[in-house]
Amino acid sequence: MKVSNLYHVAVFLVLLIGMGNSHDYQDALSKAILFFEGQRSGFLPADQRMNWRGNSGLSDGWNYNTDLTGGYYDAGDNVKFGFPMAFTTTMMAWSVLEFGDMMPPNELRNAFVAIRWATDYLLKTVSQPNRIFVQVGDPSSDHDCWERPEDMDTSRTVYAVDAPNAASDVAGETAAALAASSMAFRSSDPGYSETLLRNAINAFQFADSYRGAYSDNANVKYGACPYYCDFDGYQDELLWGAAWLRRATQDDNFLNYIQSNGKTLGADDNINEFGWDNKHAGLNVLVSKEVLEGNMYSLESYRASAESFMCTLIPESPSSHIEYTSGGLVYRPGGSNLQHATSIAFLELVYANYLTRTSQVINCGNVYVSAQTLRQHAKRQVDYILGDNPMGLSYMVGYSNYYPQRIHHRASSLPSIKDHPQFIACKDGSIYYNSTNSNPNVLVGAIVGGPGEDDFYVDDRVDFRKSEPTTYINAPFVGVLAYFAANPNFS
Repeated sequence: MKVSNLYHVAVFLVLLIGMGNSHDYQDALSKAILFFEGQRSGFLPADQRMNWRGNSGLSDGWNYNTDLTGGYYDAGDNVKFGFPMAFTTTMMAWSVLEFGDMMPPNELRNAFVAIRWATDYLLKTVSQPNRIFVQVGDPSSDHDCWERPEDMDTSRTVYAVDAPNAASDVAGETAAALAASSMAFRSSDPGYSETLLRNAINAFQFADSYRGAYSDNANVKYGACPYYCDFDGYQDELLWGAAWLRRATQDDNFLNYIQSNGKTLGADDNINEFGWDNKHAGLNVLVSKEVLEGNMYSLESYRASAESFMCTLIPESPSSHIEYTSGGLVYRPGGSNLQHATSIAFLELVYANYLTRTSQVINCGNVYVSAQTLRQHAKRQVDYILGDNPMGLSYMVGYSNYYPQRIHHRASSLPSIKDHPQFIACKDGSIYYNSTNSNPNVLVGAIVGGPGEDDFYVDDRVDFRKSEPTTYINAPFVGVLAYFAANPNFS
């Protein structure tokens, strides 16, 4: 009872004095991008800044006689899951496309490096005709160990899908990632941009020709599930991939695809979610650009769905139904909640840009929602994550003086191979997992899963739903922070 009372007093004090804090968004942006260096798999370059990491996964792909080194570990484990990695890449590229001109030049360069680390790997996954590599690493054996990526001796099973088996979701998302990235690289590296676009088109053709979910394949299912099963169907990734290819190519064939397949592939389902498994809200925002800025009224239904989604986010709107914690955080059940906060804030800022350029507002029944309102709403999510919350805690590691010390992350929680070069076996890492000590390596910029519905967070690496960072929490936050770094006094 005593602890509970102290907690509520602390909540009151933080809410009373903390909400006026101004944040160093530029510092947070630098750290959000730096995080990706801690997630790297493969042979690390000489300019690796997260220097407590070492080379890992150097034989990935050997059993297929192909090079599948590189890419990112999705979270605090040592598996390379293609589905969330491709989504992460799409969101990093979209962040640069929408907000790159607001980034300091050095951080824009760092963002390009982070994107390319992913796209170089994704190109390898679609390098063989009628085949896509969707995962490297057996999650059962991996999750049974607490082991540094540099020491991995678990099975590096390669999961591939060959035509006519289906992988519309992963192939569609990979097409989106490569298409978005091709636009990002177009001016700085046109040759690489062309390679990305050519492979994006091929990946989309695979996705569309052999329709179905990758996790329905018997040889993939037990590796992908329950971690990154396709829970919400593959149809959204087909539209998402086509929409990105339309934007990258301006080809009317892709325009026709999203016009004619919208209804059959569920574009009107109006699912109010956006993340690695469900692209509906992001798809509608992306396509709305052509309606708002290009007067492409044949796509009006996408705009209507995008605005319907925005209305659900605004508490004053009659159609509001997104849950918030009492501290003001977007909340959805299921763990890793901050993925929803970062991705929703991103979509709000993107849509606000479209509204600003065309001097429009959203009609939410009896409430008109402006670009300013959307930005204010996004800023509340950002500031909550950075410390304006009932715990007074920054949920970004290394930002401010008070942040999670015991994140659920193998490489961060085990001694660095630079300090402790001796091999640490699978089960020998358990003492570090169960320890109450702070992690020895600071994974700067990592955003953890975050607090529960009660705004409460216990700094405990065992509670992975709250304490594990993921690449797809950070990726949209790069664009969000770029906006506020350029507009720090926005209110």
